[in-house]
Amino acid sequence: MVSPAPHRRDRVWLFDLDNTLHNASPHIFPHINASMTAYIQQHLGLDEAEANRLRQHYWTRYGATLLGLMRHHGTDPRHFLWHTHQFPDLPRMVVAEKRLGHALERLPGRKVLFSNAPLHYTEAILDITGIGPHFDAVYTVERLRFQPKPLMAGFVRLLRNERLDPRRCIMVEDSLANLRTAKRLGMTTVWVSTGSRQPPYVDATVRSACDLPRLMPLACGRL
Repeated sequence: MVSPAPHRRDRVWLFDLDNTLHNASPHIFPHINASMTAYIQQHLGLDEAEANRLRQHYWTRYGATLLGLMRHHGTDPRHFLWHTHQFPDLPRMVVAEKRLGHALERLPGRKVLFSNAPLHYTEAILDITGIGPHFDAVYTVERLRFQPKPLMAGFVRLLRNERLDPRRCIMVEDSLANLRTAKRLGMTTVWVSTGSRQPPYVDATVRSACDLPRLMPLACGRL
């Protein structure tokens, strides 16, 4: 489906951002969820309980609340993402391991950030964590034309733009739904999780992205 360029045949690491390269669960995700609920409440005229229910429903059904709002309510994605990704003190909210940059540096091949988050937030996280220089390209939801993971369209757009063969790609993610799409395209999949189970479409599991260098024998053997 995607024709690789001859000079792009080295392995390529595709990285999710939130809960893959930093821990967004303690502070950032609760703030985003509250902001999304408030946005839905205000713009759709719902009470807080119904707005929260709708937010969770669209997340479960589509893998991204934004998709449901665009499809069913004509929500302007740029307006939604800007207003739901504002933070009182983002540097204090970020939880990241100091050794992450060193771990990324040890991984051979190109590295591409592939996130459903908006650009202004993604750039802020990369700046705060100091890992931005490790990435050769950054794909946020705007660059995917608001076709976020796990939709196949976003994956295909990235692969075509970067002229990548998915069989040479390693997808590193915390979301199983996103890894399932990656595997359908033929990618090697790495799940960032503290769980003990490993679905059949996951090739390897790590507790932290800092543990990725230990997977090099697996990655080299499969690619």
